[in-house]
Amino acid sequence: MDDENEGLRRCPECDSDNLAKSTDRGELVCEDCGLVVEEENIDPGPEWRAFNHAERQQKSRVGAPTTQTMHDKGLTTTIDWKDKDAYGRSISSKKRSQMHRLRKWQERIRTKDAGERNLQFALSEIDRMASALGVPRSVREVASVIYRRSLADDLIRGRSIEGVATSALYAACRKEGIPRSLEEISEVSRVERKEIGRTYRYVSQELALEMRPVDPKKYVPRFCSELTLSEEVQAKANDIIETTADEGLLSGKSPTGYAAAAIYAASLLCNEKKTQREVADVAQVTEVTIRNRYQEQIEAMGIHS
Repeated sequence: MDDENEGLRRCPECDSDNLAKSTDRGELVCEDCGLVVEEENIDPGPEWRAFNHAERQQKSRVGAPTTQTMHDKGLTTTIDWKDKDAYGRSISSKKRSQMHRLRKWQERIRTKDAGERNLQFALSEIDRMASALGVPRSVREVASVIYRRSLADDLIRGRSIEGVATSALYAACRKEGIPRSLEEISEVSRVERKEIGRTYRYVSQELALEMRPVDPKKYVPRFCSELTLSEEVQAKANDIIETTADEGLLSGKSPTGYAAAAIYAASLLCNEKKTQREVADVAQVTEVTIRNRYQEQIEAMGIHS
């Protein structure tokens, strides 16, 4: 049904507004009395017919959707490296060397100036780090948009490309509700933790990203999974975080350290004991942090160790 047009039209025979568009014949038909209201409509669809999703996908000739993760948004030509023709047959050695030259020149002309080359490098860095962190494609898209905005607002000047690219990825992880700690980000980056934090604060302030504080509960499933703890421990850790945060204990504390202490406390309460060292290694915080947060949390909950 073409809702916009059919909603405005009525059948001249029975005055019904129940009109349906026949996509294969290009006709507008009244479903109540069967009158063909309009015929020979221009069909904007493809010239081929398909009867299910698999057939439609097989016959479709369009390329991949545009993406912010590539400097040219994925709109340029890509010459395949397989050296085969349209029928899957291997091409001759003369053609192979010709395709190799074409491929080389295609790669060279994709970037027209130093600015585009720098953007290409930054986006490839974001892609590399995102792959190493195992974050979904949506995070890469958001990080690429943040980097492009930083570039448009001239925030890169005086800062390293890698630093801004890494801070864009860190911001994107927080935006998409898949937080990664600065320690985890700096492990896959070529930039030091201090510079990432400094650049992130500058970029988020200049672009008015309005970042909300990270909820420690977002870290609990991942940490519990790495520590092979049960869902009972996970639920108990979330419970501890909620109860103690309501009493104002979370203010000014690191969310990773807070989540780690809650998991440690929950593992003791559920008889699935993990050492402070094991939890600290997974959360990438110190044992001292876990001990301090743990003491604060059990006191707030009225539990005596």
